Amino acid sequence: MNTSIPAQPLQERIGLRAPLLFAVVTLVLFGLLYSLAGTALGRLLFPAQSAGSLLQQDGRVVGSALLAQPFADPRYFRPRPSAASYDPMAASGSNMARSNPALRQRVDAAIAEVAAREGIAASQVPMELATQSGSGLDPDLTPAGARVQVARVAKARGLDPRIVQQAVDAATEAPQFGVLGQPRVNVLRLNLALDAALR
Repeated sequence: MNTSIPAQPLQERIGLRAPLLFAVVTLVLFGLLYSLAGTALGRLLFPAQSAGSLLQQDGRVVGSALLAQPFADPRYFRPRPSAASYDPMAASGSNMARSNPALRQRVDAAIAEVAAREGIAASQVPMELATQSGSGLDPDLTPAGARVQVARVAKARGLDPRIVQQAVDAATEAPQFGVLGQPRVNVLRLNLALDAALR
C-alpha cells in the first residue's frame, strides 16, 4: 500500500509570485523604460519636433508649425477654415456628408466670402479655402491657395505683389522625400517671414 503524499500541482507550488513578478517587470520595461527611451531618442534626433515644432518671434512663442491659427488682419495669409475654431483641444472636421445640403450651402457661402475678400471670381477660389480639413487644424496651403491671397496681402502691406509672391515661393516646401504629399506652404511660417522681412 502506497502511503506517500501526492505532489502538489505546479500552479499551487508557484503561487502568485511568478505572475506578479512578470507583471512588475513588464510594467517597468514597457511602461517606463521603453517610454523614457523613446522620449530621449526623440529629443536627441528631433529636438524641435519633439518640443511641438514651436515658432518664435522676438524671443516669444507665437504658435506651432503643426497647427493652424486664425488670421483676420488683411496683412496676413489665411489658412483653411476650421470646424474646431482653430482650437487644438476640439480638433475635428464638420462631419457633414457630401449629400448634406447644409454642407453645400456652407461651402458656397465660404467661396463667396473668399472671392469677395480676395477680389477674384468664385471659380478661381481653391476649394481648400472653402472646405475644412479632417482635423480643422491644417497648417498648410497649396501654393495655389496662397497665390490667390498675394494681391490682398501685398496691398495691405504696401508692397509690390511680386515681392509677396517671392516670399510664397521661398516658403513653398516640396513633397516629403520628393514623392509624399504635394507642395505646401506653412501659413504661420510665411506670415512670420513677411513680418521679419519688413523690419
